[in-house]
Amino acid sequence: DRGKSIMAIPQELHGQKYICLTSFRKSGIGVGTPVWFAERDDKLYVKTRIDSGKSKRIRNNPSVRVSPCTIRGKVIGREFAAKARIIPREQSKAAHEAINRKYLLARLSIWNSKNEYLEIDVAG
Repeated sequence: DRGKSIMAIPQELHGQKYICLTSFRKSGIGVGTPVWFAERDDKLYVKTRIDSGKSKRIRNNPSVRVSPCTIRGKVIGREFAAKARIIPREQSKAAHEAINRKYLLARLSIWNSKNEYLEIDVAG
């Protein structure tokens, strides 16, 4: 039942500036990265470079974990299992707007053509 596997964004993530996004190598080893994120329609959105390690790992394995963290990546709350997907460029307008609304500096990116957006569903 899809309704049970996907829930609203956990309360612990609301109001946070950063989340630790852990994606997994082919070996199964998790790699945590502190990232900016925005919330919209019960999903999390993250902007990243197309050639980033996390993008490559997510292409191979959409299973991720998310937790609130500091700018340096120190986890400060509960971790949640989630699924990530790379949003096709033509469908990324809502994610782009949500990130830009939350973070002024995101609007100043000079590398926008090299960016893509991740959509993250947090599992229940």
